[in-house]
Amino acid sequence: MTGLIDELEDQERRLVFDAFDEQTAWTVGVALRDAGLAAGLPIAISIRRNGQELFHAALPGASADNDGWLARKSAVVDRYGQSSLRVGETFRVRGGSFDADSRLDTATYAAHGGAFPVLIKGTGCVGTIAVSGLPQLDDHKLVVETLDSILGQSTV
Repeated sequence: MTGLIDELEDQERRLVFDAFDEQTAWTVGVALRDAGLAAGLPIAISIRRNGQELFHAALPGASADNDGWLARKSAVVDRYGQSSLRVGETFRVRGGSFDADSRLDTATYAAHGGAFPVLIKGTGCVGTIAVSGLPQLDDHKLVVETLDSILGQSTV
């Protein structure tokens, strides 16, 4: 594979919760919102568990288009159980593109960085933490850095 895919796989191995409830979603969401506000980022944030949105915020400069991206990127995580960036990168490394080769409706799915799986130890993927409004690598990085901070781990 590639160094990026190895790094993304490592992030998914490391960034695992013992449990994930409404309070955890709030803690993660507020941390993302605070980071976005501090940096003046025009982002929208969504945190979902088992199809239920537990947290949503739109910062100055975000638009309804960002909400569409949040839903489409989160749908990729729900389907594959991996970060939306990892799914898209896997298609690229294999010489294809997600949009052309996944056979999924691009109005519903977007394999662009910014949605990360909510992974619970011993259970697996139960939801998504997603950011939209920045270039895809920056959306992904913001989520990962925030999770690293909350889970007390350093970034790769």
